[in-house]
Amino acid sequence: MIVAGVDEAGRGPLAGPVVAAAVVLGRDEAVRLLSMGLRDSKALSAASRVAIFAEICRMGVAWRAQAASHRRIDRDNILAATLWAMNRSVTRLSVKPGLVIVDGLTPIPGLGIPQRALTRADEFVPSVAAASVVAKVLRDRVMGSLDRLFPCYGFLRHKGYATREHVEALRLEGPCGVHRKSYHVRGWS
Repeated sequence: MIVAGVDEAGRGPLAGPVVAAAVVLGRDEAVRLLSMGLRDSKALSAASRVAIFAEICRMGVAWRAQAASHRRIDRDNILAATLWAMNRSVTRLSVKPGLVIVDGLTPIPGLGIPQRALTRADEFVPSVAAASVVAKVLRDRVMGSLDRLFPCYGFLRHKGYATREHVEALRLEGPCGVHRKSYHVRGWS
């Protein structure tokens, strides 16, 4: 049976998109990535994530990712935007999975494929860990691009999370065009 792992990156930041990814790993691909240290993206260095993502691409692993913009997040809410991106990631895979394993508590609505939502699945399901890496690498790239457009916020360093630096920049500059307006921080203009 073809199993797709699904995870996201960027639910908590104050700015930028949330990115979801779906990954299908064969046994040999999973073994190779595990030998490289594959695990939940939060437990890996940026360099390790990039190396694992490069190997996923080199091996021709089936994966898809979808970003949900800050506008969609503000309009629909973060959970709905995340689930929308997850659905698009799965349905756009080049292979149709027989089972989808989602990291988290909430199954993907309207998917039409059997699925299991498992808390911390990125810690014990290789395809979910791979999806975590893909989503994180792609989101980090987006935030790097946004850092070049809006350098005063420091997006390259904190990826839009509510660090002291970011909150201070918001206090001084106010939100920019990619901040999530529904994520209110005291002191925003």
